[in-house]
Amino acid sequence: MTAEQAHLNRICARTLLEELSRLGVTDVCLAPGSRSTPLALEADAHPTLNLHAHFDERGLGFLALGMAKASGRPVAVIVTSGTAVANLLPAVVEAGLTGEQLVLLTADRPVELIGCGANQAICQPGIFSSHVTAHLDLPSPSVSVPLSWLLTAVDDLLLRQRRQGGAVHINCPFPEPLYSPDPPDESRYYTGLLADWRSAAQPYTCVSVQPAQVAVPDEIQILRSKKTVIIAGDMPANDAKAVAALAAALACPLLCDPQSGLGSDWAHYDLWLQVDALAAPLNDCDLIIQFGSRLISKRLTQWIARQVSERQSDYWYVSADRARHNPDHLPQRHFVADIAGWADKALAALAETTADDPLSGQTHQQWQQALRHTAQQVHARVGPYLAACGAMSELALAMDLSQRGQQAALFLGNSLMARLVDMFSVFDGRTVYTNRGASGIDGLIATAAGVQRASGQPLMLLLGDTSLLHDLNSLALLTHGKTPVVIVVTNNDGGAIFDLLPVPPDSKPHLYQMPHGFQFEDAARQFGLAYCKTVTLSAYQSVVSEHLIAGTGALLVEIQTPPGEAGEQLSQFIRDLHAL
Repeated sequence: MTAEQAHLNRICARTLLEELSRLGVTDVCLAPGSRSTPLALEADAHPTLNLHAHFDERGLGFLALGMAKASGRPVAVIVTSGTAVANLLPAVVEAGLTGEQLVLLTADRPVELIGCGANQAICQPGIFSSHVTAHLDLPSPSVSVPLSWLLTAVDDLLLRQRRQGGAVHINCPFPEPLYSPDPPDESRYYTGLLADWRSAAQPYTCVSVQPAQVAVPDEIQILRSKKTVIIAGDMPANDAKAVAALAAALACPLLCDPQSGLGSDWAHYDLWLQVDALAAPLNDCDLIIQFGSRLISKRLTQWIARQVSERQSDYWYVSADRARHNPDHLPQRHFVADIAGWADKALAALAETTADDPLSGQTHQQWQQALRHTAQQVHARVGPYLAACGAMSELALAMDLSQRGQQAALFLGNSLMARLVDMFSVFDGRTVYTNRGASGIDGLIATAAGVQRASGQPLMLLLGDTSLLHDLNSLALLTHGKTPVVIVVTNNDGGAIFDLLPVPPDSKPHLYQMPHGFQFEDAARQFGLAYCKTVTLSAYQSVVSEHLIAGTGALLVEIQTPPGEAGEQLSQFIRDLHAL
């Protein structure tokens, strides 16, 4: 092979990355590798692409996921061949479920080196299976493969991604040589129509997709008479505001998942749903409207299932994506529409109500007030509990979150902490990020780092000790940042979530919780992060607030609690509610 092949590799990579930049890609996440040299060199030389490097491909994928989550734009990922590609799978799975747009550029050996014992060569085409929206297997760069084909193929791939979301995979086999002492001469490759494309700023093919018209059902007026409960699931802030406005106009109960960033007068529903007497008024509901998916509360999803299957409530679901979110296989009306657009359209339709045709909030005031009273009873127990807290605890942390770090975005980890926040926290228009597609505990640090880089805003991250151990080397992504970031880790020496599950008691420690005995001060030092261990609530409140207001870079705050304490305190809190 000659230097000509190295030039062809570079021109192919240059063409690919230039077209991606015209299609909205501004950020490229890159891991080291030799086979990906053409892509790496061209990405580095591109005037409008920002590079983000990380040594671990699994963390790199989650970094890109976080950036796509916060920016709403596609983010490219460049890795070398072999297991580097396989390490992207967890982030790809999450993106496939929650819709973030990743463009995976995986370098590969040429086809003649696959399946013959060549080094670092695996079968990469189709490696992500159904977890990607679409994939494109490129041939090795050659003069016989026109660059115009590459451009139209990439344009079509990104159009499919724009319509459906999720990740797309472009497999790029580069023959050697990968390096050349001189750059390629563009004039040899960009001629005719390609020369016109090179001098322009638009994609090679431009497709205009007209937005779908948002329509609400003709029977939207039934909201005037129905006992309606609105549920706000995972959604962006602008959607949440529209949903809150609709609920306010209807004066109907609004149950807010933490991922919505909203609060309401009907807070703490995951607690009062555990007490039949408190939850009883909710059962009179005859219409449920759920906006957004991925509800954290299992009790809420169980209530929806009982309400629809046993009490014949109607169930409407509004989401921007077509994916089925109906784990209990209930009769459901799914409105695929922009959430804010649907809520605004419904509000406009209801505004035509005449004075003698009242809305449900006016006809069902007694029912509504009974539910509000239930929530107030529970909330009245939360305040005194928090005020009485001297030593720090996981319950106190979740309760305090309602007032802590409100100037920062919040990234909420999975497992126990997410459930406690769902029970005890009340937000008021906060920006909240999660990885609740597959709800894994992997990649949380890296995803949060990506969110912070894309948003440029201060960030507060809450997660457990096992989650931090799982993604420990992603702390390196926070080493050089200047924007305030607070990582709060609750260290209960293992998986405390299993205290809330009916696992066999004798098997719980060694099969489920897996106590480790580690603390994280040295980990913070290893990655150059500030560190603080707080043992009182007041100390925690001070250190977190001060860092988010005036701090620089990342601070790791460790809260060490006795194993089993959170489960015991939660059980006692529920027993107190039963006594109401």
